[in-house]
Amino acid sequence: MLSTIGYEGASLEDFISTMREAGIEVLIDIRERAQSRRKGFSKTALSEALADAGIEYIHLRELGDPKQGRDAARRGDWKEFRRVFNGVLRSNSAKEGIDRISSIASGRSVCLLCYERDEKTCHRKIVSEIVESRLCTKTRHLGVRRLERAAA
Repeated sequence: MLSTIGYEGASLEDFISTMREAGIEVLIDIRERAQSRRKGFSKTALSEALADAGIEYIHLRELGDPKQGRDAARRGDWKEFRRVFNGVLRSNSAKEGIDRISSIASGRSVCLLCYERDEKTCHRKIVSEIVESRLCTKTRHLGVRRLERAAA
């Protein structure tokens, strides 16, 4: 099964809980740079937290949206965003990354990670559509669910 998720506005605790509830076995980080100002979402901290939850972490930098594409997306210039990212997808390393995702997702529950909460404004939707067509499956786009917390 293939899923996608963005961590925008999420706490690490809620993020991990959402992954576990969805039955995710492998999280594939497709950010170009696996760094974040959001606590817990940089590569090392995130991979450790996921390992503690029994979820494998893989970073595929080759499928990241470069700065030029991220800047275009922030401006709402979707034509430029797609032009830049389509250039990435033509690279051999990106093609190998798609192959790797397809191979893993054919037998395990995989989730693609990037920042944006709304997949429609994120390159992970483009990547998931390619994998979807290869595996003849549908992608599930997850939203981080907030945990119910007991009042103190």
